[in-house]
Amino acid sequence: MNFLAHGLLNLSFWELVMATLVMTHVTIAAVTIFLHRTQAHRALDLHPLVSHFFRFWLWLTTGMITRQWVAIHRKHHAKCETPDDPHSPQVLGIRKVLWEGAELYRVEADRTETLERYGHGTPDDWLERHLYARHDRLGVTLLLLINLALFGVPGLTVWAVQLLWIPFWAAGVVNGLGHYRGYRNYETRDASTNLSPLGLIIGGEELHNNHHAFPSSAKLSSKRWEFDIGWLYIRILEILRLARVKKIAPMPQQRPDKQAIDLDTLRALILNRLYVMADFSREVLTPVLREELRKADDSRRRMFKQAKALLIREETRLDDRDRDHLYSVLDLSQTLRTVYEFRLNLQNIWNRTTANHEKLLASLQEWCAQAEASGIQVLQEFARSLRSYSLHPA
Repeated sequence: MNFLAHGLLNLSFWELVMATLVMTHVTIAAVTIFLHRTQAHRALDLHPLVSHFFRFWLWLTTGMITRQWVAIHRKHHAKCETPDDPHSPQVLGIRKVLWEGAELYRVEADRTETLERYGHGTPDDWLERHLYARHDRLGVTLLLLINLALFGVPGLTVWAVQLLWIPFWAAGVVNGLGHYRGYRNYETRDASTNLSPLGLIIGGEELHNNHHAFPSSAKLSSKRWEFDIGWLYIRILEILRLARVKKIAPMPQQRPDKQAIDLDTLRALILNRLYVMADFSREVLTPVLREELRKADDSRRRMFKQAKALLIREETRLDDRDRDHLYSVLDLSQTLRTVYEFRLNLQNIWNRTTANHEKLLASLQEWCAQAEASGIQVLQEFARSLRSYSLHPA
């Protein structure tokens, strides 16, 4: 009778809670390291033993099929915030994605065209074909039996938590809130956000805006005060020679002695364009807006404050109402309008993908010359700072 009630381990309540948290955290690590960073984005290679452990653990604790997860995630990036996005709260609504994220996953997993187009390069060995993919429910059934044997009747609750953990945190919170609320380091074309500067609960996946800015990076943290625990695990695996990092987000290289705006400058700025645009918002737009707020009366001050987020938002993400409000504010300040237009013009240089490097370089040189002749100090200083960008470290 005691065995049925407490199982082989006979754990106390808090020991049971800790065991559950440890097991669900291993599942989170498997998702972020194996499914996401390794399989979906090829940001690192894993030793076959580590890779297979993660495959087995995910089959046992979630029943997820690698090819399905990877295909759905890749399609999310390719079709982000459009009607073809499998789980965009901007299209489907936050309640739908937050509470029905697992159902949205299942619907997309049944689309053959999604798997064929986006599921390439995933494991296709004998185990995948004959066990993991064919008998995906067998794993979670086996997990139930293991939990009952180890923990007794409470093992049923542990099993339920394990099955709900990924659907809630990944399919609901990251896919839902991660495109709805939070802070943004980079103005990407999608609505991705960072949910927390401490990427602990979901293995670093909370740093979702950083990921959308640099999808193929094995490291999700970007600022000094952000922490990606998934990256910590990857570094440990790398030290143990069980993983090899292939790519991380580029870090801007600046050489104070560099004064010429040349092709090296252009290539460095294009590579680091998200950093550059973030710097423009912080070093140019924000100081100009702060000065306008200082001079404005109460009614204008309110309008300026309401427009702050719109000034730095990616232009393609502005709806008609946002655009009308923004330009009504810009009509109140010629200086603010000028720096905003400079922002758009600088961004257009990156977007001219059909132009050759010589034309892009000429456009960049002209932009810098006009900025330095603008008479706006913060804009002039920013333009001069661009000269120091280089692909080669000092």
